[in-house]
Amino acid sequence: MKNFKLIIEYDGSCFHGWQRQKNMATVQEEIEKAIFIMTLQKVTLLGSGRTDAGVHAMAQVANFCCHTDLSADIFLRGLNSLLPSGITIHNCISVHEDFHARYDAVRKIYHYHIINSRWPSAVFRNHCWFLKKKLDINKMNIAAKYLIGSHDFKSFEGSGSPRKSTVRRIITAVFVKDRADVFIFKIEADGFLRYMVRNIVGTLTDIGLGRTSVDQFHDILSSKNRNNAGITAPPQGLFLMCVKYS
Repeated sequence: MKNFKLIIEYDGSCFHGWQRQKNMATVQEEIEKAIFIMTLQKVTLLGSGRTDAGVHAMAQVANFCCHTDLSADIFLRGLNSLLPSGITIHNCISVHEDFHARYDAVRKIYHYHIINSRWPSAVFRNHCWFLKKKLDINKMNIAAKYLIGSHDFKSFEGSGSPRKSTVRRIITAVFVKDRADVFIFKIEADGFLRYMVRNIVGTLTDIGLGRTSVDQFHDILSSKNRNNAGITAPPQGLFLMCVKYS
């Protein structure tokens, strides 16, 4: 039995999320089907985490186990020849049999893209959130500093997804200007709740639009009440950029 680790890029607009679903095209299922063609074995591809429909990944990590004489390089070339154009495997390596893409992950980095301009982008419409009214990025960054450190992020957890603990530690949370009228929210943490990044971005944009004050944002975080936070930002602006392991 061999264990293989994959580094995967995918365009979320092509799929109904990561996790296998009945009668829906998903990233997990497409890769599992390609592995079956190569090995004639039904495997379960274990991802570092689920991404929702419309969410993208530049470096999702996953692993699978199977009985095979095929090398990692053969899998890399073979899978890329079989997968649809919305998925690319950037690396495949053989790893220790105990490696688990999800449970061994120690940090993740997400980026959220916002185009803040008079007109939407025709080219990037499936890869950003378009906001016409001018955002005050400086105020948004002041508020984002409250996120740094270990906090209970229940206020930013998607409904219907209870966890044993809603405490997470955020290392980085900042908006940077990428190019004219394009801003990227960069956030790194030891873990994320469902919709957490999108709920944070939606609430921070309320500050940028003058609907919520910086002090109110601190109160929202402390309240541990999702009803006090802002909207859930749309999925197409979100990218999983990196998964870190010890």
